[in-house]
Amino acid sequence: MSQRVTSRSSRTSQLRTRATVLAAGLGVSVALGAGVASAADTTAASGAAGAVQAQAAVQAKVAKAEAAKAEKAAKAAAAKKAAEKKAAAKKAKPSWIDPVKKYTLSASFAQNGGMWAHKHSGQDFAVPSGTQVVAAHGGTVVKAGGNGAGDGPAYGNAIVIKHGNGTYSQYAHLSKVEVRVGQIVKTGQEIARSGNTGNSSGPHLHFEIRTTPNYGSAVDPVKFLRAKGVTV
Repeated sequence: MSQRVTSRSSRTSQLRTRATVLAAGLGVSVALGAGVASAADTTAASGAAGAVQAQAAVQAKVAKAEAAKAEKAAKAAAAKKAAEKKAAAKKAKPSWIDPVKKYTLSASFAQNGGMWAHKHSGQDFAVPSGTQVVAAHGGTVVKAGGNGAGDGPAYGNAIVIKHGNGTYSQYAHLSKVEVRVGQIVKTGQEIARSGNTGNSSGPHLHFEIRTTPNYGSAVDPVKFLRAKGVTV
């Protein structure tokens, strides 16, 4: 009887011992699992943070490239605008110009004086003999030569240019005529050299604006040029 009790007691003790070991092992496994899970969570969080930083770096790089591109485009647009403005200003220059440079205005239009049979028919530009004379506007030469190009000896050597719309310009008292009848000239093109030929009291250019190619149809040349934007 006592042997059986002892045997049962021993078996019960062994079962309790095994249960304790299993429980301990299970506890260790759970603890290890929790540790592994915690480490995995930390690694995942670290990886996510790194991915965010990498994405932010890429976005910053793209933004910088876009800003540089926008700046380049803005500079190109500004340069284009400046070029267009310059071209517009150049295009807006007066189509008429003074017939000579560095001059002094002397006898004026409709001025009275003993030098003329009637009132003065043009504007005199006092310049030294040999000064370059240019076409005040583009057109076709309709008169050129001595005897006032047909308008009389008082004009000396002269030129008349037809500009269209009933407008003509005349250049007189020239020392040298450099164009011929029928020749087409451009605005600012040299056509003669100033002088002191004809009825003249000193070297100058006599300049007229006419409504016909002939004497007697002159209008105030200074007023005409100023209306065209020329500073006289």
